[in-house]
Amino acid sequence: MGLLLEFFLCYFIATGVHCVHQIQWLPCQFTDEHVSLNNEGHVETQLIHRQAMLQFGQKGDTPVNPDAITFLITGSKLDLRRYLDGVEAEQLECELRRYSTEGMHIHWPSQEAKDYNRWFTCTLKQDKGLFTVTGFLRHPSNEPPPGQQDYRSWPAIADTEILTTSVAMVTKTQTPSVKATLGSQQRLHCQFGIDHRGANTTVEWHWQQRGERIKLFSHCSRTGQIQGSGVGKKALAGGDATYTLPFTKMSSEGTYICSVLVNPLFGNQDVVVHIEEPPRVSLNVGPVLSLLDGNEHKVVCEADNYYPLDVEINWYEQDPAALGQRVGAPLPKMLQNVLLSSHKHNQDKTYSVSGFFYLKASVKDSGRQFTCSVSHKSLRMPVKKSFILQVEEPTSWTFYLMVFFILAFLLVVLAVMLSALHTARKKSKQNKPY
Repeated sequence: MGLLLEFFLCYFIATGVHCVHQIQWLPCQFTDEHVSLNNEGHVETQLIHRQAMLQFGQKGDTPVNPDAITFLITGSKLDLRRYLDGVEAEQLECELRRYSTEGMHIHWPSQEAKDYNRWFTCTLKQDKGLFTVTGFLRHPSNEPPPGQQDYRSWPAIADTEILTTSVAMVTKTQTPSVKATLGSQQRLHCQFGIDHRGANTTVEWHWQQRGERIKLFSHCSRTGQIQGSGVGKKALAGGDATYTLPFTKMSSEGTYICSVLVNPLFGNQDVVVHIEEPPRVSLNVGPVLSLLDGNEHKVVCEADNYYPLDVEINWYEQDPAALGQRVGAPLPKMLQNVLLSSHKHNQDKTYSVSGFFYLKASVKDSGRQFTCSVSHKSLRMPVKKSFILQVEEPTSWTFYLMVFFILAFLLVVLAVMLSALHTARKKSKQNKPY
């Protein structure tokens, strides 16, 4: 019996259902809405936050929390928990809302005898931003929607009411926020599921930024028509609407919206793309800077081609005695005389800036290490570049005077020797017999 149970557990895990730690219920916030017209005839919406429970089970199950509104999700071809990547309940943020079909009534394929539905959305977010899942919950009803502006006369829900629902459609993204470097390829994840086959589905991708909106891709399952590119047609058949951004540019930054339309439901997932280009850090000196005592040198730390704008440059110095210590070494001291240049706006819309200081060499500072530290939101850790200062004492004037006299003496000796050699050769020629 134990082996058989283990087999079924492994089977469900392999098929994407997290059974060992299956979530049975979740505390949720039900954001209810009270819609009315003000004295000027404008629609006003008051949000009311109410306590609710999302409970998985069968029709007629006892509520886990009888003092809260219970959204009882019964079995359908879509299991909302299958999209939660096996995370624990404590890692999920749950929000429930009413969903308006704007008075539209379309028969939803189901086994229920009731002709109408009340709709709700359930949004589940992983608390670290790893994914967002939205499920459309269908609550069968005998009452038709009141009209185009059905949200104005939504039926009241009691504080302890039990709403028996099933999941009709799910949308999900595993990339709600994407950090991309320039020139990289990015896959913007979007997934959807519908509780019945043959649904007339329209999938679209839009890019939006600062009031501008552009359609990137569109596919209608009924006609098979495709506009744009970036999504695989075969993948769509399996509910994968992931969009590929082939080459990120600065203009690629913005919000990418994956929308799935199955009348009367319209679901979407936002994927926010942030361009983050790390700075290239360099110094205008080598690993060792040699100076004479009393000389001054401008030391520059360059941070080039980064985005977005904010960057921090600091210079530190450390005593040579502390360089080899691992334990108990004093912390490097931050320099206070550092100046920053104005930001340079490059052609590719990245930025550059430099942090510099004037270093006056002193013999007592010889051996000190100077480090430039650059911090930017694209970096997990600051980039650091260092050099060692070597200071030499200038040679005194007496040394040069001694060298001059020694060279002069050697020249005189050389001249005398050459003269003597010349005289000797001359005498040798005169005494030679003919």
